[in-house]
Amino acid sequence: MINLKLLLPTLRSILGQLPHLGKAIHLVWTAAHNWMLVWISLLIVQGLLPGATVYLSRSLVNRLVRSVGGGTTWEAVRPVLGLVAWMAGLMLLTELLRGAATWVRTAQSELVKDYISRLIQHQSSTVDFAFYESPDYYDRLHRAQRDAYFRPVALLESGGSVLQNSITLLAMVAVLIPFGLWLPLALLVSTLPAFHVVLRFSLRQYQLGVRMTPDERRAWYYNWLLTTGDTAAEMRLFNLGNHFQELHQAIRERLRNEQLRLVRQQGLSEVGAGGMALLITGITLAWMVWRALQGRVTLGDLALFYQAFNQGQGVMRSVLQNLGQIYSNSLFLSNLFEFLDLQPQVIDPQHPLPIPTVLQQGIRFEHIKFSYPGSDRVALENFNLTIPAGQIVAIVGNNGAGKSTLIKLLCRLYDPQAGRITLDGLDLKDLATADLRNLITVLFQQPVHYNATAAENIALGVIGRDAENGGAADQIDRAIESRIQHLNPQIVAAAEAGGADQPINRLPQTYDTLLGKWFVGGTDLSGGEWQRVALSRAFLRQAEIIILDEPTSAMDSWAEADWLRRFRSLVAGRTAIIITHRFTTAMQADMIHVMVEGKIVESGRHAGLLAQGGSYAQSWALQVQGITP
Repeated sequence: MINLKLLLPTLRSILGQLPHLGKAIHLVWTAAHNWMLVWISLLIVQGLLPGATVYLSRSLVNRLVRSVGGGTTWEAVRPVLGLVAWMAGLMLLTELLRGAATWVRTAQSELVKDYISRLIQHQSSTVDFAFYESPDYYDRLHRAQRDAYFRPVALLESGGSVLQNSITLLAMVAVLIPFGLWLPLALLVSTLPAFHVVLRFSLRQYQLGVRMTPDERRAWYYNWLLTTGDTAAEMRLFNLGNHFQELHQAIRERLRNEQLRLVRQQGLSEVGAGGMALLITGITLAWMVWRALQGRVTLGDLALFYQAFNQGQGVMRSVLQNLGQIYSNSLFLSNLFEFLDLQPQVIDPQHPLPIPTVLQQGIRFEHIKFSYPGSDRVALENFNLTIPAGQIVAIVGNNGAGKSTLIKLLCRLYDPQAGRITLDGLDLKDLATADLRNLITVLFQQPVHYNATAAENIALGVIGRDAENGGAADQIDRAIESRIQHLNPQIVAAAEAGGADQPINRLPQTYDTLLGKWFVGGTDLSGGEWQRVALSRAFLRQAEIIILDEPTSAMDSWAEADWLRRFRSLVAGRTAIIITHRFTTAMQADMIHVMVEGKIVESGRHAGLLAQGGSYAQSWALQVQGITP
């Protein structure tokens, strides 16, 4: 029995999914429209074949009935053999088309998967940096990635099944109508309960998936902790394996129980719907047998009716189930489209101003106010700072003072809530973001360890400026390899500037050595060596503005001293900003600014700040001399 109170909200939900269905079809069409046309053509032919087979079955049965008692003469057997040959041909054609459709569908689905991968990767690389500090963003990304790679393909297959089965269903209805106009209606009624079950539980499955997303992500995180090399040492040292396994299993048990409960309820509902279908099938079959006993239909008609009704019921059920699956897949694809619809707030102006290629005046932070998204804490309040062009400026201060925030604002990873930042008097918001970032090179405090060759690790400082945007995989590989070879002299020079030349020259294949342990043949580096590679990557960029966040934090004192001796010549003529806790590094600067709680509290050169006896002098004494002044 169908519950109208449950059916009406479900129908409203179906109507609400129609825009997503249109987007999904457009997505598939954009990714693989040629294959889609071939696939639709195959489906139409496949949809017509069962009807032809049913008609041939009736002719074969009637021919056999007439031939009974006629002997096995060639004249009696030839028509039967002809019909058998036709049926064998149709069966062979069905198998051939099924194989061809599988091949076409696979090619189409692979193209769709790759296209969606590009969409997600592009969106992930263009949304605001602030999104990556939001749990809600990670929930959205998780749901999009979880469903995106198979839901469009499943939607495609369901849609194809609806098309093929609808054609078959029309053929079966045409067969049944001569026996009684009420038979197609009986087919529909027998399958409606199953359709209702599919719709109802598709919605519940989607709601469960949304509700379980945070737990799924947390389970993934615990699994990552237990299986990655990044945490392996500490897991063993503190004996944390059992602890995180228990947490992982507790979440998995909760997720598993929720899923099993839903599947059990769906199974019971499907049993009830199946019972209703069997009852109607029994009634219609008994009616047809009664007519055969009365001589009103032939045995061929009875065989035709049984096949047509039985197949029609199966096809009708398949059509309705496929419609339910389309609805289900559309529900889950809403996660993908919701993610792709995220709009960045840090955007380019409609008419960007030309960016200065060489700084003449410098950088100014004017009355900046900034709080991180989702935080009530003000990171910067009425902040002002001038960094003259061509100078080396060091910014020192305790953790949380706001030093790294300045880097993020200058690179336009965020925009301030108030005030402005200018380059030679031009507001950053009036410049194209890509042009601004090409003007800047940054060594972050925790640089990325790319699992690539040493040469490519350094070349990534500039290779993104002219990255390949298309072509076959081997063509892109050759282009990148050619680009790295072309850059080889600059790569070596950058390695020498960043102090990475010595550790690289000790590697088995020097600059061609694969770094990292993710892939076969890789060689790992120490923390200080990785930092020198990242520093070389920053220097290769030859940007007008150089930002170094704790550039020597992972270096030993000998490596630091060697690097500092060359530093001023390396950045000569360019504007350099150093974020550091090490006063031996800050001493190289033309100007040192001391930050405390989002404000500049002292400024000057090293000797002058020591003479002031303020915060800088006290920290110097503690760090370098090891005494309290």
